[in-house]
Amino acid sequence: MSFLDMDEWLVELQQRADVVYGPFVDTKEYPQDVDLVLIEGAVCNSDHVELLHTLRSRTKVVVAFGDCAVTGNVPAMRNALGGAAPVLQRAYIELADTNPQIPRAEGVVPPLLERVVPVHAVIPVEHFLPGCPPDAGKIKAFLTMLLEGQPVQLSPQEIKFG
Repeated sequence: MSFLDMDEWLVELQQRADVVYGPFVDTKEYPQDVDLVLIEGAVCNSDHVELLHTLRSRTKVVVAFGDCAVTGNVPAMRNALGGAAPVLQRAYIELADTNPQIPRAEGVVPPLLERVVPVHAVIPVEHFLPGCPPDAGKIKAFLTMLLEGQPVQLSPQEIKFG
């Protein structure tokens, strides 16, 4: 939503960049030779790991976008529960009103990772844009610097534009 909060600047952005993959694009497979990808969300299951490796191999610049991608944030709270099995047991067996069973459908329901991790724990990341969510002004400043070829230095702790 913060991305959309850039309002009319999105029209200018659209004139300078093509969106080739994401929730607003009807592309089923991540394309080759992508200049920049903004990855949101923590890494929670095997499908996430597979997609991240595809993104990394086909993209020049990877950005961990938002606190979940940068640190694991709220999804990583399940790490304190001792792995995937106790989480699945609690959610699908202990708290089930009817038909308690852990969902399993190979190729449909991806296996959970034992630990939720941030994006950089799986693939190399060039930039971090923290925030829950990052605010529209920071997103715009970050993208503007990248589009203009200016150096950008970002860390999970602070954002510095130089």
